[in-house]
Formats: sequence, C-alpha cells, structure tokens
Amino acid sequence: MESITIKVEAHLAKEIDKAMKPYYSTKTEFIREAVREKLIALRKELAIEELKKHFGKAKTKTSYKEEREIREKVGKQFAKKFGIKL
Repeated sequence: MESITIKVEAHLAKEIDKAMKPYYSTKTEFIREAVREKLIALRKELAIEELKKHFGKAKTKTSYKEEREIREKVGKQFAKKFGIKL
C-alpha cells in the first residue's frame, strides 16, 4: 500500500473526528473510504456525460399528437405480441 500525507485545516480535522467515531476506528479508514466514494462519484459523472453525448436531445421536434400516435402504435404492437386484447 502506498502512503500519502495530507494536511487539513483544524476545523476539518475536528469534523472528521466527530463523523468517523461511530463507524471507523482510524482517520485513515475514514479518509480511504471517502476517497473511494469520491472516485465512484466521478466515474459515474463521467459515464453520465458520455451517455448524454450519445443519447442527447433529438434534432427534430415531435408534436404532442405525433408522440401520442407513436405511443398508441407501440402499445398495440406490444399488446399483439403478448396476446392482449385492447
């Protein structure tokens, strides 16, 4: 395991002490878990941004009437596929 030294403001160190006591036995465990959670959150944000590039806003406008017609058509297709009578 690699060792990393950090410095934090006194008030932040006190907040860490308060927050970790019921769940963690050392500051190292607390900070290690916080870093893991932050890395997961960053990966999630990057994945969402990447998805937005591919599944962004449609280039053409669809009216409410057209959307309703499409929903009805798809609904009928699914009903037929699964043997449901409408």
